Formats: sequence, C-alpha cells, structure tokens
Amino acid sequence: MLEYIFFDERPWHKFAGYLRKMGLDPLTASEDQGFMVRLPDDTDDDLMERIEAYYDEMLDMNEALFVEQADASEHQHAAGVSVNLSDGRTVQALVDPGQLNRILDVLSIDELGSFINAIVDAVENPDERSVCRRI
Repeated sequence: MLEYIFFDERPWHKFAGYLRKMGLDPLTASEDQGFMVRLPDDTDDDLMERIEAYYDEMLDMNEALFVEQADASEHQHAAGVSVNLSDGRTVQALVDPGQLNRILDVLSIDELGSFINAIVDAVENPDERSVCRRI
C-alpha cells in the first residue's frame, strides 16, 4: 500500500480529489500522525509519475500553510516516514523535513520506501556476511 501524509486538511482534500478525478479510489483517513491517503501498490507507473508530481505540489502547499499558521517564535517543522515492520506493524520515523525534501528531490516515494524497507530488513534479520558474499 502506498501512503501519502498531510498535516493540513486542505491539501489532503485536494490530493484525494485529484486521485478521484484520475479514476482512482484512494483510502483516506484522519489519523493521529496526520491526514493519510493510501493507494494500492500496483498503481500504473505512468499514473504514479503524475501522482508524485502532484503530491510534491501538495506538500509545498502543506508546508506553506504550516508556515503561515506557525507562530514565528515557536516555528517547528516535522516530517515522518512510514516504516513497515515484519510483524505487520507500521510505525512513523521522525526525520528532518529538510533532509526528507532533499531526498525526495532525487528519489521517488517508491524508491525511498524500498531503501527504508532494506534497512528495516537488515535490522530485523541481521546477516554479518559481507555484501559481496550475499549476492
């Protein structure tokens, strides 16, 4: 399942509406960590490129709304990434928003997810052999 998170309802609604206009049926939920939109993993690749581009626009809007609402003296940014554990749980890892934005300038959300899942797998299933011996 592909997950998209927002911290303001306005870009969340716009993003879900955009997906519906594209003929998709996203799962949406307001959760403790934010406003979530979920899509099946098997969503068409060409469609995913357009979705990710629009998601980037909505993240910019989300950030602008956050900055607009934040008190200058209490200005805080937060971002999180979903981490899927082998026992089926999904947890949020708190990350620096600037770093996450730089990473997403280079990697797609799917690529970042694959990278994170590889790290989680290595932590949950340690293999002390060198990488060249595992291939």
